Amino acid sequence: MSLLKLIIKREFIAKVRNKSFIVMTFLSPLIFVVIAAVVGYLASMKADLRRIAVHDPANVIFNTLKNTEEYRYVNTSGLSVGVLRDSVKTEKFDGLLVVPATTKTNEIAQKTQYYSNESAPLELILDLEDQLSEKLTAQNYQAAGIDTLAINKAQADVSIQLKKSSGEDTIKGASLIRIVIGGGFGYLIMMFIIIYGNLVMRSVIEEKTNRIIEIIISSVKPFQLMLGKIIGTSLAGLLQFGIWIVLGITLLTVASAVFGIETGGTAGIAANAAAEQVDPSRIQQLLAAVWDLPIATILISFVLYFIGGYFLYSSFYAAIGAAVDNETDSQQFLLPIIMPLVLGVYIGFFTVINDPHGTVATVFSIVPLTSPIVMLMRIPFGVPIWQVILSIVLLFATFVLVVWFAAKIYRVGILMYGKKPTWKEIIKWTKYD
Repeated sequence: MSLLKLIIKREFIAKVRNKSFIVMTFLSPLIFVVIAAVVGYLASMKADLRRIAVHDPANVIFNTLKNTEEYRYVNTSGLSVGVLRDSVKTEKFDGLLVVPATTKTNEIAQKTQYYSNESAPLELILDLEDQLSEKLTAQNYQAAGIDTLAINKAQADVSIQLKKSSGEDTIKGASLIRIVIGGGFGYLIMMFIIIYGNLVMRSVIEEKTNRIIEIIISSVKPFQLMLGKIIGTSLAGLLQFGIWIVLGITLLTVASAVFGIETGGTAGIAANAAAEQVDPSRIQQLLAAVWDLPIATILISFVLYFIGGYFLYSSFYAAIGAAVDNETDSQQFLLPIIMPLVLGVYIGFFTVINDPHGTVATVFSIVPLTSPIVMLMRIPFGVPIWQVILSIVLLFATFVLVVWFAAKIYRVGILMYGKKPTWKEIIKWTKYD
């Protein structure tokens, strides 16, 4: 055990003293804050005003068009379409809307045209279509002698009240809150596994290439060396993550207070919330929905899945590092490792959110290779405790099994040089006693 502690200490110190580790630890939060500040600044900037010429001789829609901060509509019905098209070419106008000079709604709906030098903004076209459709529909009602006022009064505004089976009120969007929280934790685990799993692999390759491994292996067992690298690198990664969080929050606070910059577009969100006068009861319901989540279960499960998932995949990375001589040769072995992680994220965001208790979500939340991501996304929706326990037990049992196999590959691979291994050879290494 004392040798394992020494290996962990050596690996940890080697990582934190590395120049690239130190630079990225303190530079990454600064880069993040700068990007967030730039995004916030760009979000607060007003878009360039675009002038849209409208050729509408019959005045079908022009009087109903609404100017915005981005678009201003100019009535140019007195000019010919040819002249107006030339004006668009010379960029006097940013676009030209041509409405046929007729009262036939079908013809207007089918033959209205929009000219521009570049591809027309989809948002603008959809808005024009909606406004024109609304106006033509009203004209059709009027031509048919239908009382539009009566139709508007007859329309029912349906708002289904959501309640739990216990009788408690719940809110729309509660599922989104759950998937955001669960997805955030699951995605964090995936990123940590990929980033620091690669560090474990690189560390093994580097020591193997420098032949340092031959000296180290004479004093310790391959299993101890592999486990020490995994734990030491994970501790360095956790330290780096902690520093990122503290520095990131500090820099964001300072940037907001000193420069008055609302990062990440929060200024626009706040302005929209103020303009819409959000119902305080709605906010209380959202907060209640958050506090109603199994927070203790989520946090405890995150720690357990974080440890189990990282150790499981780091064992794969360490085995690959021992089997190859450089990172280029490792690419053929990395795909089978990354695919389960990608599959877990895909299932989480496309299956769990729609059917968190379905067969697919349940199975992949128990399968060890995907459970650290999928189960964390399911827990906010409420998962039977036996499924969580079963998933964690299988995860750590698989970790022990993988470590045992990986140690066999590691024991043989760290002393192999100058030959690119194949899957067949690696499988043979696991059979050696």
